[in-house]
Amino acid sequence: MRTGKKLMAGGVGIVVAGAAALGISMSSASPTPTTAESTTPIKHVVVIFDENISFDHYFGTYPHATNPAGEPSFIPLPGTPGVNGLNNGLLTNNPNGDQPQRLDPSQALTCDQNHGYSAEQEAYDAGLMDKFVQKTTGSGCTQSTTPDSSSYGPNGIVMDYYDGNTVTGLWNLAQHFSLNDNSYSSQFGPSTPGALNLISGQTNGAVAHGGVSSNVANGTLFGDGEPLYDQCSNASTPLNGDGTPGGVTVSMTGQNVGDLMNAKDVTWGWFQGGFAPTEVKSGRAICGATHKNIGGATVTDYVEHHEPFQYYADTSNPDHVAPSSISQVGLSDPSGTPVDEAVNHQYDLSLFGQALSQGDLPQVSFLKPPAYQNGHAGNSDPLDEQRFLVDTIDQIEQSSYWANTAIVVAYDDSDGWYDHQMGSIVRPSQDTVDALNGPGMCGTAATPPAQNDRCGVGPRMPLMVISPWARPNFVDGTFTEQASITQFIEDNWNLGRIGGGSADATAGTLDNMLDFNTSDPRSPAVILNDTTGEVESTIPPAGSGSPGEGPAGPAGPAGPAGPAGPAGPSGPQGPAGASGQPGPRGPAGPQGPPGKTPTVTCKVSGKGDKLKVTCSQVGSAASTHAVVSLVRKHATVARGAGRLGSAIVLRHSKRLHGSYTLFVDIPGDTSISKVVRL
Repeated sequence: MRTGKKLMAGGVGIVVAGAAALGISMSSASPTPTTAESTTPIKHVVVIFDENISFDHYFGTYPHATNPAGEPSFIPLPGTPGVNGLNNGLLTNNPNGDQPQRLDPSQALTCDQNHGYSAEQEAYDAGLMDKFVQKTTGSGCTQSTTPDSSSYGPNGIVMDYYDGNTVTGLWNLAQHFSLNDNSYSSQFGPSTPGALNLISGQTNGAVAHGGVSSNVANGTLFGDGEPLYDQCSNASTPLNGDGTPGGVTVSMTGQNVGDLMNAKDVTWGWFQGGFAPTEVKSGRAICGATHKNIGGATVTDYVEHHEPFQYYADTSNPDHVAPSSISQVGLSDPSGTPVDEAVNHQYDLSLFGQALSQGDLPQVSFLKPPAYQNGHAGNSDPLDEQRFLVDTIDQIEQSSYWANTAIVVAYDDSDGWYDHQMGSIVRPSQDTVDALNGPGMCGTAATPPAQNDRCGVGPRMPLMVISPWARPNFVDGTFTEQASITQFIEDNWNLGRIGGGSADATAGTLDNMLDFNTSDPRSPAVILNDTTGEVESTIPPAGSGSPGEGPAGPAGPAGPAGPAGPAGPSGPQGPAGASGQPGPRGPAGPQGPPGKTPTVTCKVSGKGDKLKVTCSQVGSAASTHAVVSLVRKHATVARGAGRLGSAIVLRHSKRLHGSYTLFVDIPGDTSISKVVRL
């Protein structure tokens, strides 16, 4: 890492006009590699990694919104499935000290909650889920009279939730694409562990520098330590003699998914708001860009501990160097590039939009919004977050890349917001900072694990897949976690696994949210309003239109006039005249009560080439048409159609054995998925 930075001197006439957008220093050009082929129709993955939301906080009452006058409206599509959310009992007889209350758009900006590793475990109270008010209410929740401020926290705020009249954009995206209601952080705790689990499935291997870190125990990072390989860390302390930031910082050993992508020539990048320095002062990059949120507060765009690749020497860009041109975005630095000139796939967020519009989109892109738009309570809010999400997703949907792109919307942690559902403890821990089911306890293992302080899975959070290949209006119940996103990227480009205890090896799959059967219709693009989140238009997928019709040919010449005939008798009375214009539309009636969530049950019978599935649905006639398929590793291996209540024969070409995902689709009504073993 260099201690003396200088501006790029050569080629001023070419690059200086774009220097502000590209950053102050620029790296040399890289040769264009031969990129790896994907194993599915998905050629580009864009992960939008927002901040600090529990599932119930955004989707607890989905798909039923209150719809009061003066707020953006949300009416669910027919057949919209329900979610594992806040039922009437949880809303009116909750075991916590306060009942959940609906927050409206005027209460978008609130105080931040306590989302520490230990506090979240204590709130779960061994699965009773009844101590959120005492354990995760934020210390900055000091007033209840001035909404849209970072201290706004009415009594019991940690229990509260938004519905489709505030998070309207996300609810509308869920209507047209896939939502998972059984997805979790890979471990308890705040932003940095979540970000590391996204890219490596691992928080063990942490090393503290400059002193003892209160965020590291037993070699595991469980809190928000500042990254060693980032000059913007600990900005108030001077740089060390080797150019690293002063104060206590943390680095990570081992591999991340960036290393795997580099090894297979997959183009990729992490794009973060505020990454481009606003200046270089005494040889140090200054990340000083700011914006105002809806409450009028000035917020610094860049947050160092949200940038996970800056903890790893091989994938860090300590000096915040920019590429020499947009065409270099996503490419690895040339061999032998000095450390202080290496971009290492770390970019300012502005370069993503430029790469997208100029035809240089990497195969894998991770997007981190500027802090005022990342959804993190205290500095951001659902409405600022919605503007970023809608603007970004609309731009991708209207690009040439959309037909083969999957956008994943996920979150780094829950912020401590209430959620009623506890996940399975697949990574137990026994340390003084653990408190899930007793002092020093997370799980029931007889002895401490080899990698302690990774208690998880942690809180449940929203997970969405937005793509032409996503199952439309679908709620997936597959057990997934943050490392499931890593796993999908690995499988889509045959990267292999990270190893060393990474959660990528055991995480649940995203496959069930996607449909790669080419005979099925693709999901249309949905263009939203970035202020209201309401649908403005839909764009049918390519190739879905009706065949065109050519123009009519010219009229032939008129024939000669014939002789006049005799006058005929009077004709019958003519038909009635045309109807008048329709009257004005009457006012909409009140929204009906929530419908029951469809329940579909299925039984698989038979063996070999005589496999049969018999399904029934509560409230549906036995003659209702259903389509059944078995999916494994992105591919449909068996498929059949028939009627509910009758045995549906599945057609397949080879013997089926092992675990598969069974999909049952009742057209125009609902869809379900479940894992079956044959």
